[in-house]
Amino acid sequence: MKTQTFFIRTFGCQQNMADSQRIASFYLARGYQEVKNSKSASEIVINTCMIRQTAEDKVTGLVKNIVKNSALRARGSPSRRPKIVITGCMVGMAARDGTGKYLKALKKRIPEVDEFLPLEEVGFDYPALRQDVSHSWVPISNGCNNFCTFCVVPFTRGREASRPFADIIQEIKELAKKGCREVTLLGQNVNSYGADLVKSSKGLPAGRQGYKLPSGRIVKPVMVKHLGRYRIPTLFPYLLEEVCKIKGIKTIKFISSNPWDFSDQLIEIIAKNPKIDRNIHLAVQSGDDHVLKRMNRWYTAEEYLELVAKIKSRIKGAQISTDIIVGFPGETEEQFQNTVKLANDADFAYGYVSKYSPRPNTTAIKAFPDDISHKEKDRRFEILDRLLNHKGNARTAIH
Repeated sequence: MKTQTFFIRTFGCQQNMADSQRIASFYLARGYQEVKNSKSASEIVINTCMIRQTAEDKVTGLVKNIVKNSALRARGSPSRRPKIVITGCMVGMAARDGTGKYLKALKKRIPEVDEFLPLEEVGFDYPALRQDVSHSWVPISNGCNNFCTFCVVPFTRGREASRPFADIIQEIKELAKKGCREVTLLGQNVNSYGADLVKSSKGLPAGRQGYKLPSGRIVKPVMVKHLGRYRIPTLFPYLLEEVCKIKGIKTIKFISSNPWDFSDQLIEIIAKNPKIDRNIHLAVQSGDDHVLKRMNRWYTAEEYLELVAKIKSRIKGAQISTDIIVGFPGETEEQFQNTVKLANDADFAYGYVSKYSPRPNTTAIKAFPDDISHKEKDRRFEILDRLLNHKGNARTAIH
């Protein structure tokens, strides 16, 4: 019997890349062999992203091209096209859409797809298949509870779920033994890692409050301020501290962090551990308070700049990178200029600028009309991209 082969094409963020590494192990465990290009694969797995409409369009185009190219290669030959499997965020959205409308629309748009594979079927039972072990992506959580009005992640990945503390530490220890020197901890919001673990923890000695680490140490969860109250318990500072103790690991990075729950304890842990990378990614999304409120981002521009100043004053050599969305519904020129001003004041090392794209099921698509033209979004994108990512330009708005 001919050996089945597979090829994985990944779209999207580092979390998707890490997911693809586990998907590869999932296929190997079923007796498949991985190949280096799609032309020689009997099964093509497309790990999808839908953070922007353009990401979805790329998936659609790829599926059509696979079918077209397979037909051209098969002229005069009985060979059939490879099986096409879609997984990742697009399938996550379909699985969580109780109406079934998104899955129906998906099947209509790309009827050539043979299987829709939910990531839940892969889970964390399969070890990541890493080609270069010197640096490793290590997911620590999946999903998000924040529901920013523009963001589709809670609908594609579900509510935030933390991996067990011990599993993460054990995985990194094994990586270090194999020669890994740098790890990047991944989560939609790493700052709130462990909130669900703390709430479900049991078995502590009578009279002891807290969370029991794998080492046996009982710690008091760090409480994060949220909407004016300290209500989110997190273990992330302790996780970073434990990873720093692992021999062989030289550099530790993490993404992504939200500004409203970046605690003082987290700053102190980074400051005293030189293994932790000094580039901190802290998405601001907008520099205007009214836009931030419509985005459901729980801070003001002033509070964000105060946090940046605090991080830079307490962590020697710290630099901040960011994400910014331009053309959010209703964003006026004045509000855009407030974002330009914040970008100047924050002195970002670099930034990822994106143009607002309506996403299914989000609050923004239901509540706010997409009223900024593509031309205007392009103009604002160019201004901020030059400001953030092209050295030598004056740090002022370009009208």
